[in-house]
Amino acid sequence: MSHQVAVIGTGADPETRDRDGYAMAYRHASGYQRLENCTIVACADIIRENAEAFADHHDVDNVYEDHEAMLEEAEPDIVSICVPPAIHADLVVDSAEAPSVQAVHCEKPMATTWQDCKRMVTVCEREGVQLTIDHQRRLSEPVRRAKSMLDSGRIGELKRLEWSEVNLFDAGTHLFDLCDHFVDGARAEWVLAAVDCSHENRWFGALNETRAIANWRYADGTMGFASTAEEGDTVVEPYLRIVGEEGAIEIQAEDGTALRIRTDGGWKAIDTDENVYGPTPGLPSAALRKATGYLPGVNWPPAPQTHYERAIEHLVTSLDGGEEPIISGRRVLRGTELTFASWESARRRGRVHLPLDISGNPLEKMFEAGQLAGLSK
Repeated sequence: MSHQVAVIGTGADPETRDRDGYAMAYRHASGYQRLENCTIVACADIIRENAEAFADHHDVDNVYEDHEAMLEEAEPDIVSICVPPAIHADLVVDSAEAPSVQAVHCEKPMATTWQDCKRMVTVCEREGVQLTIDHQRRLSEPVRRAKSMLDSGRIGELKRLEWSEVNLFDAGTHLFDLCDHFVDGARAEWVLAAVDCSHENRWFGALNETRAIANWRYADGTMGFASTAEEGDTVVEPYLRIVGEEGAIEIQAEDGTALRIRTDGGWKAIDTDENVYGPTPGLPSAALRKATGYLPGVNWPPAPQTHYERAIEHLVTSLDGGEEPIISGRRVLRGTELTFASWESARRRGRVHLPLDISGNPLEKMFEAGQLAGLSK
């Protein structure tokens, strides 16, 4: 089945990597362009010169500043949304309600308020539109292999999940999502957390804490623990540790190993040819590219598929097959709830039971009230 794709939010320089923008549209576009059944037919950005630059780079014919006009005139059936998280929800809803749209692929985190996260899922389900969130790390080889080892009983019954990152929201949303993956979507029962914010720490316009600890429990008995820090050490050393009755698995260990397992007192590295962040081409391939990249007619190996591109392929395959994607909005919502519940626990100064009974953003509420390390709006 062929698909017409549109992109909302093209970003600026694709080489830019800072907390104002990663130009994620370029990463999405490369995923669609690898697929023979997808064509990018339109793009929209409120800064027209950004949209035009994107269109020139990817040979897109139709450029818009107004996404609603684009949805009406270009009639895409897949829409990628690559804008800051505060406006994700409105654009997802607008896209889902467009008659031609069959699927929406939205960047993470889902949204900056809990009610908006739920609204995105509710509207897409109502409209029969497939919603995916770009939690591409579920599709990385270290995660796939770790899940297979866990499911096969290599470390015994799962007891605990531990992770570290710079924050609970923009970066940590990946980890909460991976934890949901490893517990097979088991319902989270409660969260107990504390946060600190030494300065107004905004990523893509959204407030994040600068340090936090969080503890939670799933209905199957698995415990979770997270430690975040913008600067300095975290309590947990690896990116993610999966602890079972008979051993442990680490993804992105402290020593840089992408995947390792321990069942008898010593760590054993597992070769995955990539890490959780993306492909890691070997030195021979890199040397060949450097040596021959400027020579005409030289056929050197194609660039390995990135995790972003893998997510695009997965959402298209799921759409064609009528199957729920592994990164569906419904699934991602479960992990996202733990971020907002952690902030709400810190705001209430006590344990929060789930499902979460709030509507807004607890961290922003604490900031507005001047409760974050003396910070106030």
